[in-house]
Amino acid sequence: MAGFAAARECDVRLVLLGPPGVGKGTQGRKLTQDNGWALISTGEILREAAARKTPLGLEAQRRMDAGLLVSDDVMIGLVKDRIAEPDAARGFVLDGFPRTVPQAEALDQMLAARGLRLDAAVSLTAVEAELVRRLGARRECPTCKRAFNLESSPPRDGRHCDDHATVELIRRADDEEETIRKRLEVYREQTAPVIGHYRGTGRLLEVNGIGPVDQVYGALRSALGETERDRENAGAR
Repeated sequence: MAGFAAARECDVRLVLLGPPGVGKGTQGRKLTQDNGWALISTGEILREAAARKTPLGLEAQRRMDAGLLVSDDVMIGLVKDRIAEPDAARGFVLDGFPRTVPQAEALDQMLAARGLRLDAAVSLTAVEAELVRRLGARRECPTCKRAFNLESSPPRDGRHCDDHATVELIRRADDEEETIRKRLEVYREQTAPVIGHYRGTGRLLEVNGIGPVDQVYGALRSALGETERDRENAGAR
């Protein structure tokens, strides 16, 4: 992974793909913290808008609570503005976008307009039963929105936010089992075709998302390193 970052002078643009609960946010944070890239999480952007109770935020919250996707035009506009911010100039990892083929095509177009391109799309994979279990164990602090998982990253006392000791964690509405299964159904119908889009352009990497966080991260780093070596070898021929 160090070679990948060094070869690109830290100017790397990646997409993390995969169904809800596969670990995109966790792996995205590790990648960006280790390499100085911006983590662009559309889920966090939308939740912040919902917390401010803007018209867009309220509509986004209604759809997220129902396990539905936010419209393409809204998501494209949010991402276009976000990647233009200064911290994204050195590279970024997108978590939660693109979720449809039109969004993927729009991302290619907005990057091309800036003389840029996407380096790779990484698909983290997992079986559905594991995803339902993982998502059912997620909890959130209602005060600071910090996320925990009762199995993989529990709070210190098992109930309260580590940063707000008297605030009990809650399960988000979109992590109820019925909504989880609806989200997975929506993913299969609308988001999974994005994997085919990136496979067709030769930019897709597939990494097993099951296992300890560090093990998955090691596999992710290895896949990115192999991709960079392949590009260097192709350039030398």
